[in-house]
Amino acid sequence: MTPAPLPAGDTAAAPLRPISLVGFDADDTLWHSETWFQAAHAEYERILSPYLDLADTGLHERLLATERANIAFFGYGAKGMTLSMLETAIAMTEGRIAAADLARIMQLGKDVLRHPVELLPDIRSAVEAVAATHRIVLITKGDLFHQEAKIAASGLADLFTRIEIVSEKDPAAYARVIHECNGTPEHFAMIGNSLRSDIAPVLKLGGWGVHMPYPVTWAHEMIHDVADDDPHVERIDSAAQIPQAIARLEVRATARR
Repeated sequence: MTPAPLPAGDTAAAPLRPISLVGFDADDTLWHSETWFQAAHAEYERILSPYLDLADTGLHERLLATERANIAFFGYGAKGMTLSMLETAIAMTEGRIAAADLARIMQLGKDVLRHPVELLPDIRSAVEAVAATHRIVLITKGDLFHQEAKIAASGLADLFTRIEIVSEKDPAAYARVIHECNGTPEHFAMIGNSLRSDIAPVLKLGGWGVHMPYPVTWAHEMIHDVADDDPHVERIDSAAQIPQAIARLEVRATARR
């Protein structure tokens, strides 16, 4: 997505707040997402139940392994999930699955791609509050078309200085976005639901994080190395707490100068 221009006066030479640039994740931070994927997984098991003993075959683990292996080919998102579901279904049924059931699996993916965008409670006011005092950037990963559609439907796009859809959230991707926004990692904080993708890479650069867990998390995102007591991380329960979390991080950032 083409980034918006920086506001007038936002240059590398401008005075910096302790945290001058704030990043927001999108899925499960701004709006509900994983619940739609989980619903698709549940229906997937129902489709395969006539072919497999779900208690013994380890379908969930096999699908997760396939999804992880396929990230390098298909990336993240509903399309990669759907292709992995089809691959796993064919492999685990040894090709016995009917074409009609393969079509039902394909439809699951299309349903996820068409799901409505429902903002999390209080997220709009929280984003507006942070945008009033900081430059904010949206950093998300996933299928380009799907993410663009969700961002447009959210009604939040105009609040962000820049919108980035990346193939992977790693330190290199964050470093590039921060640099292109005329920022530095030590003055950057990222808000998101995933410690693995939203927080850990930023901490490795020397930045800050606000972790706001979502009730449901994809198993792939559960693996991380962020310590429970890391002083660079604020942990909150709801979007309404985001502005205060950024303020607390700024106090810590000031103390470290």
